[in-house]
Amino acid sequence: MMSTSDSVSPPPTAAALGDRLYRLVEALVPLRRCLTGDGLRKTLARLAEEAPVAITEVATGTPVLDWTIPPEWHVREAYLATPDGRRIVDWADSALHVVQYSQSVHDRMTLAALRPHLHSLPERPDWVPYRTSYYTPAWGFCLAHRTLDALAAEVGDDTPLEVVIDADHRDGSLTYGEIVVPGETEDEILLSAHACHPHLANDNAASLAVAAALASDRAAGPPRRHTLRVLVAPGTLGAIAWLHQNRATLARIRHGLVLANLGDGGSLTYKQTRRATLDGAPHAVDRAVALAARDLGVPLDVRSFSPTGYDERQFASPGIDLPVGRLTRTPHGEYPEYHTSADDLTLVRPDALAASYGALAATLDILDGDARYRSRVPDGEPQLGRRGLYAPVGGQPVAPDAQTALLWVLNLADGSHSLLDAAVHSGLPFRTLRAAADRALAAGLLDPADA
Repeated sequence: MMSTSDSVSPPPTAAALGDRLYRLVEALVPLRRCLTGDGLRKTLARLAEEAPVAITEVATGTPVLDWTIPPEWHVREAYLATPDGRRIVDWADSALHVVQYSQSVHDRMTLAALRPHLHSLPERPDWVPYRTSYYTPAWGFCLAHRTLDALAAEVGDDTPLEVVIDADHRDGSLTYGEIVVPGETEDEILLSAHACHPHLANDNAASLAVAAALASDRAAGPPRRHTLRVLVAPGTLGAIAWLHQNRATLARIRHGLVLANLGDGGSLTYKQTRRATLDGAPHAVDRAVALAARDLGVPLDVRSFSPTGYDERQFASPGIDLPVGRLTRTPHGEYPEYHTSADDLTLVRPDALAASYGALAATLDILDGDARYRSRVPDGEPQLGRRGLYAPVGGQPVAPDAQTALLWVLNLADGSHSLLDAAVHSGLPFRTLRAAADRALAAGLLDPADA
C-alpha cells in the first residue's frame, strides 16, 4: 500500500499551473484538427512534447463496431470570391470557414443559389459557426452573418460568385493517441478527451491540455496504484475505434472520466455514470468526483446520465457499460460561444484551467488511495495509547481530526466499507482518512481486505 505522501499529489502553485496550461492551450488552438488527417496528427505530436503518446492508425474502410473508418479529408484551397477576385471567405484564414468534410466544388454561382450552402449566426453576427458533414456528401462555407449581409448589399442575389473548395477524400486512416502511465497494478483509470475541432479553445484544447499535463506530472512522480490511460481521439468515431481495438482489455478499466470544456469560468459539472443513474448505485468515480469537490470547497453540479453528449455515451453503451462519467465546467451547448469562432483564447482562463486540473488530480488521488481493510482487533475499540497512536508524532501533537479519522478508519475496517465511505460519512477530507489508515497499518491494526 502506498504511503500518504505517495498517494496524494503535491499541488503546484495555482498561478504557475494556470500559466503552464494556458500556454499549452495557446499552442493547440491554431492546429486544424478534424475527424482524420494531418491536423489531428499535429495535435498528437504537440501533446507528445508533454508526455509520450502512442499513436494508432486505423485504416480507411476498417469496420469498427457498427461503423466504418471513412477516407481522410484533405483541403488544398477553399474560398468564396467576388467577380473582381476579392475573397470574402478563405480557408487560409480559418478552418472554420469550410464545413468539415466538404466535397470539392469549382463553380460560379449567384448568392441566391449559394445561400443553402452558407452557414451563419444571425443572432451573433460577428461569430463564425463550426459545422461538419462527416457522413453525408455535402459542401458549404461558414461565415459571420455581418459578412454575409455586407456581401448581399454589395453584389445582390444575382451576381455570380466564384466558389472553390479544392479538396479530396482519399484512403488513409483515423488516428488516435494514448498516454499510459504504468501503475502498481494493471487496473486502469481512463481519461478521454476528444480532439477533432479546429481552432476551438475551450471545446477541445482546454481538456487536451489538462489531461496531458496531468499525465506528464504523474509519470514524473512515484507509481500510483492504478495505471493511468489518457485517450486522445476524434469524437464519437475515435472512441468507437478504440473500443473496437481494445475489447480484450476493457475489463482492466475500473474508473473513467470523459473530459471536456475545462477552461471557461463556469462551475464544475459532473455527469454520472450510467450505472449510477439507472441502478441508483453510484460508482466509486461518481463518489470520488463529488468528494474531491467537497474537499476542495468548490461547487459541483451533478447531473444524471443520458445517452447524449460526448463519448461517455460510447463507453456507456449497453454492450460496453464501463464506469465512465464526464467532467466539464460549462457543458456543451450551454455557453453561447460553443461551436463558434468565439470559443477562442479569450474564453479560457488560467485560473479555471488550474482549478480543473486540481479537481481532476484530487479525484484520481481518491481513486488511487481508496481501499478496504479488516481490523485485526475488531472486538471493541483497540487500545491505541500503547501503540503510540495518541502520542506526539514528530514532536507535534496529533490533530483532533487525525484522531477522529483514525476512529472512523478502524470502525469501518470490516472488509465491506472503504476509505471513501469513511470520508463521506465522517465529513473529513479524504487525505486525512488516508493518512489515518497509513498510521493504523504501520501499527499493525489493519489488513487489506483483499489480501
